[in-house]
Amino acid sequence: MQLRKEAIDIILNICDRYKNEPSPLMLILSDVQKEYGYIPLEVQEIISAKINVPVSDIYGVVTFYNFFSLVPKGKYVIGVCIGTACYVKGGQNVLDKFGELLKIKEGQTTEDGLFSLDGLRCLGACGIAPAVSINGKVFPKVTLQDVPKIIEEYRRLDKEGE
Repeated sequence: MQLRKEAIDIILNICDRYKNEPSPLMLILSDVQKEYGYIPLEVQEIISAKINVPVSDIYGVVTFYNFFSLVPKGKYVIGVCIGTACYVKGGQNVLDKFGELLKIKEGQTTEDGLFSLDGLRCLGACGIAPAVSINGKVFPKVTLQDVPKIIEEYRRLDKEGE
């Protein structure tokens, strides 16, 4: 992948925004993720050169935190909590059902780019387990019967938005 000069300039400007921060990496990565939706290796190399942090350290951060991604995400990012409380209440089954209906596995994006599917370690919503988050909107006590309805709701929203 060859980045355009404009994209490189945006990344460098983001780095410059945090040049006086004692630990700017998370701030930079967060802004880059917001700007582009993911942080590929080529972008990590640009950040590395600019802030003098090894690419291996940057890669470690990007792959450790589930809100960073190495690949483009779908328009709607479905996060299914599989932390302890949600798992016990069927979170894994809900995650599997989304995957089955969307024909993708955890960490993948549908061919049409509409949905991505992630298993999350905790949403901090144990009282409403199992919880699902889609682009920040939280769905409480999701059942297997809810999954097709949720998918259809977002397909409908996407069609209305066109």
